[in-house]
Amino acid sequence: MRHIISILVENKFGVLARIAGMFSGRGFNIETLNVGPMLDNKLSRITATIVGDSDNLDQAIKQVNKLINVLEVTDFADGQATERELVMLKVTASAGQRSELMQICDIFRAKIIDVAPGSVNIEMTGNGNKVTAFLNLVEPYGIIEMARTGNLALKRG
Repeated sequence: MRHIISILVENKFGVLARIAGMFSGRGFNIETLNVGPMLDNKLSRITATIVGDSDNLDQAIKQVNKLINVLEVTDFADGQATERELVMLKVTASAGQRSELMQICDIFRAKIIDVAPGSVNIEMTGNGNKVTAFLNLVEPYGIIEMARTGNLALKRG
């Protein structure tokens, strides 16, 4: 089962390693992982997409919550959070293909952020399904390079 976990931590060295070690030591695969500072630069938010059994995950979350420098742990169930990913692509694009790529970008609200003679760089945000659908349409043009963030999530309401 897939879970999105948000962990508020003190911005100290070693915190990420302890958290990742806790999950991997219990047999969970960390599918995606994002870490970024909060408004207060003494704090960071770790957002992880974890794949594993729900019962075992509850136990692991309790143990993560006990780790030094961990302030809060939230497991988002389906529908409890707004989720977004960012993907940046370098796609092969001749002058004749650019208009087709621009139409695909418009449909998905993606932006062309750089143009070179044989390629374009595109940025796109959306939920995981939207990103996957976009990638499936763009792939036939030839993806030269890709960077994808994985999930970021905030609680609704």
